[in-house]
Amino acid sequence: MILGTAGHIDHGKTALVRALTGVDTDRLPEEKRRGITIDLGFAPLHLEGPGTIGIVDVPGHEAFIRTMLAGASGIDIALVVIAADEGVMPQTVEHLEILSLLGVGRGVVALTKSDLVDVDWLGLQMDEVKALIATTPLASAAIVPVSAKTGSGISELKTALADLAASIPARNADDDLFRLPVDRAFTIKGTGTVVTGTVWSGSVQRDATLIVHPSGKTARVRGIELHGKAATHASAGHRTAIALAGVDLAEVGRGTALVADPAWTPTSDLEALIELNGHDARLTPRTRVLFHLGTAETEAKVVSIDADLRNENKRHVRIRLANPIIARAGDRFVLRLPSPARTIGGGTVIDPYAFAHKRTRSKTRPNKVALDQDASATVEGLLEKAGSQGVESATLPIRTGLSPREVKTRLDNVSAVPIGTRRYGQRYVDQLMTQLEALVRESVANHPLEPGVSLQAIRLAAGKNSEIVGFALNRLVESGKIELAGSLVCPAGWKSKLGDVEQGLSVAIMIEICERPSEPPTVAELEVKFGSKTVALLRKMERDRQLERVSDDRYYSTEEVARIVSGMRSKLEVGRVYTPAELREVLGVSRKYLIPFLEFCDRKGVTERRQDGRAVRPMAVPGRV
Repeated sequence: MILGTAGHIDHGKTALVRALTGVDTDRLPEEKRRGITIDLGFAPLHLEGPGTIGIVDVPGHEAFIRTMLAGASGIDIALVVIAADEGVMPQTVEHLEILSLLGVGRGVVALTKSDLVDVDWLGLQMDEVKALIATTPLASAAIVPVSAKTGSGISELKTALADLAASIPARNADDDLFRLPVDRAFTIKGTGTVVTGTVWSGSVQRDATLIVHPSGKTARVRGIELHGKAATHASAGHRTAIALAGVDLAEVGRGTALVADPAWTPTSDLEALIELNGHDARLTPRTRVLFHLGTAETEAKVVSIDADLRNENKRHVRIRLANPIIARAGDRFVLRLPSPARTIGGGTVIDPYAFAHKRTRSKTRPNKVALDQDASATVEGLLEKAGSQGVESATLPIRTGLSPREVKTRLDNVSAVPIGTRRYGQRYVDQLMTQLEALVRESVANHPLEPGVSLQAIRLAAGKNSEIVGFALNRLVESGKIELAGSLVCPAGWKSKLGDVEQGLSVAIMIEICERPSEPPTVAELEVKFGSKTVALLRKMERDRQLERVSDDRYYSTEEVARIVSGMRSKLEVGRVYTPAELREVLGVSRKYLIPFLEFCDRKGVTERRQDGRAVRPMAVPGRV
C-alpha cells in the first residue's frame, strides 16, 4: 500500500514525513541547500494494524509538477498537507485536482504548522479546507491539525492513516500481469543498476526475467528490496527496489516500465475517455499537450472520435503519443498544457491499442459502451469493437484491464471464437459467414459456366485476413451450405448448367473444331467467331470430356486425340527415336500443329523427348487420351 503526499511548496510535507517515519526524504545536496523538495523521496511508515506502508514524498513547487505526477501515480492514500498559517495555496488546488484526475479517492488532510496559529485561526482554516475538498473525491477525508516541530497531532494522524489503510482491500497480486513504472534509477557499486517504483500489478520473483519498455530489452532480477530489506518477491502495492542484470542505467530511467509478460507492447495510439477541468482550455486536434501516465511523460495530440472536442467536457477520444509508452485499460492519466504550464484535465484509458475509427461530426453523445469504462472493459465489448481485426488472446488482460483469471471467466460466459492466437466475436463470425455465402452464390451466378469460384477470389472479395475467412468457409462447409473441391468453392448442390443460348454455342464450337479435326482453330479464332462466352464454354466442354486442351491456345475433340494417339502406337516402334520430319509423315500435319501435339503427348506419357526426336514410351499411361 502506498501513501503519497500532496500540497504547496514549504507547507511542511517533508518535515511531516520525517516526523511520521524518522526518515529525511530530501536526499539531494541541492534539496538540502535550498530547503525544498526537488525530486521524489521515499520512506517506510509503520502503522498499527495495517503494518508497514510506503510513503512517496513529492515536491510542491509548480516547476516540479511533472515530478509530482510521477510520484502521485499509483498511490492508494493521499496525505494532503496544508500549512495552517498560510492556508490553501495555488499548488494545493492543483495537487487536489491532479489527485482527482488520477482517481485517488482516499486521503487525510494534515493541517501542518498548527503550533504557529491560535485556535480561532485554526478553526477558520479547517472550515476553508472542508469547503475546498467538499467537491472532490476526498470530501470525507479527516482533517488533522499537526505540528512536525512539537509532535502535536502526529499520533492522531497515524491513527487516522491506519484506520483508512485498514479499510482498503488488499490487491490480488498473484493472478495478474506484473508491471512496475520506474520512478528512479541509479547504480550501486557491487550491485549494478537499481530501479525503484511502485508495483502496479502482479508480482515479481528474484531471478525472474523482465522486459524494459519501451526499448524491449530484457533484464534479470538480481535482487529485490522492500523498505530497505532484502526480499524474495514483490507484489502489487509494494514500494520496491530491484537490482537488474543485463541493462545499463541509461536504459531504465524514469518513464520506463518493467513488465514480465511479452504480451505488453508499447503503444502510441490509444482510446480514452477524457474530462476537461473547465479552465477554458481550447483543446483541438492541433493542440500540443503533455500526457502523463504513471511515471511516463510525452507530448500528444487528442482527436475526438464522436464530435468537436470543445462541445462537452467529457469526451471519447483517440490520443496519439509522440513517444510510445506502456498502458492498460483502466489506467488514469493527466493532460497539461506546456505553455502556459497548467493542468487542463485527464482521463481513463479505454483501450491502449486503439482500433481504427472513422471520425464523425455527430453531436450525439457516445454510446454507453464508449463512455462507461466498466462496460467497455468487458471482453465481449472489446471483441465486438474488434470486428474483422479480432484480438490477440494474450493481450486481453491488458486491453480490458481484467486479470487473466477474470478474462478466462468472461470468455467462458461470452460467445468468443478462437482462431489461431486471436479471438473474434461470435456475432462478427456469423455476419462473415452470411457475407461469404452470399458472395459465393453471387460469384457462381455471374459465372454460370464455371464449376465454382476460386478460394483466392473469395478471399480477395471478402477483404479480410485469410485465417478468419478460411475458418468461416470451413464452418459453411461443415454446415452444408457450400461445397469445397480443391481450390474451388460453390453453393451446396450447385452444378453449372447451359442455357439454350450456351447450348447452341457449344454445338457450334464443336462443329467448328471437328471441321478440320487434326488442325483445329485457335481459341482466339473461336472467340472472334462465337463471342465472349467462348473460353468459359471451352473449359466446360473440357470438364465434360468433350474436348482435350492440347495447348494453351488450341483444343481438340476427345475422339480426335484418341484417334491420333492410337495411330501413333500402331505405326511407331516402341523405344525407337523418330525425328520431327518422320513424325510429321506419320501424323500428316504441319509443324505448326505437330510440335504442340507432341508436347501434349510428352505430358501425358505417350512419348518421351530425346535429343534427336521422340520415342513412344513402353507401357504408356495415356490418361484420358
